[in-house]
Amino acid sequence: MDVPVWLWIVFAVTVVVSLTVDLLAHRKAHVIGFKEAGLWSALWVSLALVFGAVVFLTLGSTAGTEYTTAWLLEKSLSVDNLFVFALIFAYFKVPREYQHRVLFFGVIGALVFRAVFLTLGVAVVNRFTFVLFLFAAVLFYSSYKILSGQEENFDPGKSFAVRLLRKVMPVQDHYSGTHFVVREEGRRVATPLLAVVAAIEAADLIFAVDSVPAVLAVSDDLFIVYTSNAFAILGLRALYFLLAGLLDRFHYLSHGLAIILAFIAVKLVLQACHKMISTSIPEIPSPVSLAVIVIILAVSVTLSMRRPAKSPDGPDASGTSGTSGTDTDK
Repeated sequence: MDVPVWLWIVFAVTVVVSLTVDLLAHRKAHVIGFKEAGLWSALWVSLALVFGAVVFLTLGSTAGTEYTTAWLLEKSLSVDNLFVFALIFAYFKVPREYQHRVLFFGVIGALVFRAVFLTLGVAVVNRFTFVLFLFAAVLFYSSYKILSGQEENFDPGKSFAVRLLRKVMPVQDHYSGTHFVVREEGRRVATPLLAVVAAIEAADLIFAVDSVPAVLAVSDDLFIVYTSNAFAILGLRALYFLLAGLLDRFHYLSHGLAIILAFIAVKLVLQACHKMISTSIPEIPSPVSLAVIVIILAVSVTLSMRRPAKSPDGPDASGTSGTSGTDTDK
């Protein structure tokens, strides 16, 4: 796809300005309430859709549809990631007023990691088509783990990044405001806040195992896959605070995401067969993929609201969860 340089510049400037505004708006540590999170979420979604309209008008309807599909796919997959963020915050007992700062730096790391992974992924897919079969296998396996309840438990304290940090420098057992590193008895020591950032970054590496192959099923154009990922990631912080305490209500969402992953895996297999075996083998068009994702998400959310999950402590699980991140201000 021939993407004009000015469009790349517009994207880069938009991301930098957005991060700057977000940082300045939250330079003072405070608890992000539901109303504030809702306003920021609306802003990020609007920004992503406006950029999608620019892509549609500049690069055509196909590129616009691929961008929208990839953005919605990454957005839906990121909801499942919020459970891990809540687990990390609960494990480290992160005060609620510090959580946005942690996620902000986590987002910056995610933008860098995705740029590297997607660039490599696009290069590999364009040169070795058979890799699509491997990506499909990864997505099928991820879907199976979710549906069978065999998802691997993520232990924040045992993640490679946290263990590496503890080897590099000592980590104190108490928070020092919003500082990541402080001086203690003449030496530099990390605060638990830096360990939380390390755990968030480690989690994002795990998330990339699913999201990168999935988005490459939608498009193999670097501009489309990276910009859609970036705008989905930018809105991740606000989405977390918007849904904190409500995550357990969407108990059918994980099943919906598993079905989406399996659907995307089928799409990858058909793409690979179309390119390697015969052009007579049909591919799934992007508009169809977009429609399928929207329908599955809508059905998952609707079922979750209409059929609340049973809870040992009550008739349903609509109350706050111990890992929601809402009770960690201790």
